[in-house]
Amino acid sequence: MIISPSLLAADSGKYASEIKEVEKAGLKYLHIDVMDGHFVPNLSFGPNILKGIRKKSKMIFDTHLMIEKPSDFTEAFIKAGADIITVHIETSDDIDMVYNICRKNNKGFGIAISPDTPLKNLNKYLNMIDILLIMGIQPGFGGQKFIPEVFQRIKEIAKIKKDANAKYLISVDGGVNEGNSAEIALSGADILVAGSAIFGRTDREEAIKSLLYGSKIN
Repeated sequence: MIISPSLLAADSGKYASEIKEVEKAGLKYLHIDVMDGHFVPNLSFGPNILKGIRKKSKMIFDTHLMIEKPSDFTEAFIKAGADIITVHIETSDDIDMVYNICRKNNKGFGIAISPDTPLKNLNKYLNMIDILLIMGIQPGFGGQKFIPEVFQRIKEIAKIKKDANAKYLISVDGGVNEGNSAEIALSGADILVAGSAIFGRTDREEAIKSLLYGSKIN
């Protein structure tokens, strides 16, 4: 099981030390939510933030673009230090263009899907992706409660993956905590994205252990 702490929940005044703590605890992935105030009603990180923290960490920067025109910014985020670019199926932008930019730069490519979007919309992309990000909440704000119906969506995606003998990782983002990490993992998730469940606690190592214990992973 991969635990990917969400930088959105970290203390913005000390990103370097916040990242260092979770990296020291053994985590390899860092989830970076990019919001533009249009695709979702909130603002967050730009490429300049990635460039700054890239110098401080060797973690895999899984960069989740919740923006209207991801194709306009994919190259900039890659140059700034992104290792994986994940875009929403709901965007009206050219997803194939984002995919081609990622492959040209030897970077990972992912698709994210919101809770209300039919899973059938993913079909044409399943052979292209490295990560399938299933949103456990409505995208745009941290701290929301996990939507229970998403457990079934994870199971359905896991079955699709198994039937197709696909290799993509199933990531779940939004409302993940020690109380539901077990069921999320058992439903078929490979990656747990957790924000306040990690950065909202003083003892980061204990928070990570609680997520792993909850997901029955030793």
